[in-house]
Amino acid sequence: MRIKFLSSLALVAVLGTVASAQLASRPVEDWVKVLESPERLAGLKIDDVIARLQLTPGNVVADLGAGSGPFEVPFAKAVGPNGKVYAVDIDRNFFPHIEAKAKAANVSNVVTVLGGASDPQLPTSNVDVAFLHDVLHHIDNRAAYLKALSKYLKPTSRIVVIEFNPEQSPHKDQPALVVSKDQAARWLADAGFTPIADVALFADKWFVVYGKS
Repeated sequence: MRIKFLSSLALVAVLGTVASAQLASRPVEDWVKVLESPERLAGLKIDDVIARLQLTPGNVVADLGAGSGPFEVPFAKAVGPNGKVYAVDIDRNFFPHIEAKAKAANVSNVVTVLGGASDPQLPTSNVDVAFLHDVLHHIDNRAAYLKALSKYLKPTSRIVVIEFNPEQSPHKDQPALVVSKDQAARWLADAGFTPIADVALFADKWFVVYGKS
């Protein structure tokens, strides 16, 4: 999650971790330039990721740590007008950017949600897919967050996590900003989820889908 509550200094003072300091290192306007760079967008393989998720019309998707919202319009089109996409971030300054994208694409099923640092604060308990792309390592207490997330999910729901392989992470020299597949599996097991698909799509990231145990 790319976050800045009141100011970078205020955020670091409140949370005080390596992850929080990294997140607060620049304002939203600068983050958008980074997140929307052509090179990064190409590397996200958005169409391929969504194809692997096999979304169906009417599905409800929660994009946790949505940031600038590169997945929002594609998700919205994949689930159709009867579906819903919740774009969750803990910095509301991203929301005008996401809303402008949705309006330009003529989709009306994207809803922005101001999440919390330890709970996504979703307005529903019928989420089919919770999606965390390059986000889990930005969450301070990951085990607690994933447990909090579970209460918003359907019994048939899936949690999707995509993270850099530890040895290829841009933060490989900062252990607090690296999440391995094994670590995530333990946290998700505590939240009641087990791996159901290990997707080989990226050379530098792992991509795992988890289902209810």
